[in-house]
Amino acid sequence: MTDYAITPAAPASEPKTVPPFAVIPGAQVQEVLRGREKQVIELVEQTYRTHAAGDSVNPPSYFLRFPDRPSARIIALPASVGGDVGVDGIKWVSSFPDNVALGIPRASAVLILNDPATGYPFACMESSIISASRTAASAAAAADWLSRGRGRPRSIGFFGVGLIARYIHTFLDASGWSFDDIGVYDLLGASAEGFKGYLERSGTAARVTVHDGPEQLIRSSDVIVFATIAGQPHVHQVAWFEHNPLVLHVSLRDLAPEILLASTNILDDIDHCLKAGTSAHLVEQMVGHRDFVDGTLADVMAGSVSLADDRPVVFSPFGLGVLDLALGKYVYDEVARSGQLGVIDDFFSELRRYG
Repeated sequence: MTDYAITPAAPASEPKTVPPFAVIPGAQVQEVLRGREKQVIELVEQTYRTHAAGDSVNPPSYFLRFPDRPSARIIALPASVGGDVGVDGIKWVSSFPDNVALGIPRASAVLILNDPATGYPFACMESSIISASRTAASAAAAADWLSRGRGRPRSIGFFGVGLIARYIHTFLDASGWSFDDIGVYDLLGASAEGFKGYLERSGTAARVTVHDGPEQLIRSSDVIVFATIAGQPHVHQVAWFEHNPLVLHVSLRDLAPEILLASTNILDDIDHCLKAGTSAHLVEQMVGHRDFVDGTLADVMAGSVSLADDRPVVFSPFGLGVLDLALGKYVYDEVARSGQLGVIDDFFSELRRYG
């Protein structure tokens, strides 16, 4: 184990060397991030600001789909982050819903970090934890900024109770959120009961209720977290949201267009979110414009978007690769600082141009 760190790109006049290549397993990622939820939320917020300022590159995600496995997909998220982060790279994340029936997680991922000076990759790390953490941090940041001025939420409902839901609860709890009531609903009753058990073991003082159906959960919650694997809208009833809740629409495809049209809509990135059959994309196709989008979370943080309190507020985050890279670089730097970086010697064996 050797102590390495990647620095920002050197001026063209300085000699460049190929950085060492390291592999960071999930155990190290967990060790770095455990108990640092507040720092991760701050990093995500700053990355949103960097992205909004134009100091990033975040091309459209590429979806690899399979004719013989229509429910499965693998997504490539290339990106580049400037600012204080200074890193390029890509996340390669798979979603195979049939894994759940096999007793293994639906999603798996790796993240590659590239040196901006030479283009050489300098790290490969397990990224399902990074992906879940940046998603949860994004949701927690949105919950904070989008609930300001609306009164303290007393209840939260989780619609879908997998890994992402667990991480969102953890990040909300770590950043000071508390609720009197927590509702749980999942199509699989055993999963709902399992999530209830997790909540009770977490030490929450809230009453935890497993609901028999979605209407009961939605109507009883001030904050609603959608974290499902839905491929198309399955919630159509606008009346269920007449109490004007804050909706963290993390899974992006649960809500019918009519619900979004009756809500204030905040996205993480407008161009990205209006793609790939998301609920917001379906609205755009239906109405032929984007006027239903009120702005981005970065706009809200900058104070350029005000939120009405007489309609639901829906946050739809597509999930930007710049967030994965920023958090991955943070993990890399912390592991390098600890002297526990697992470098693969001679990973690049052809380093002489003419042999």
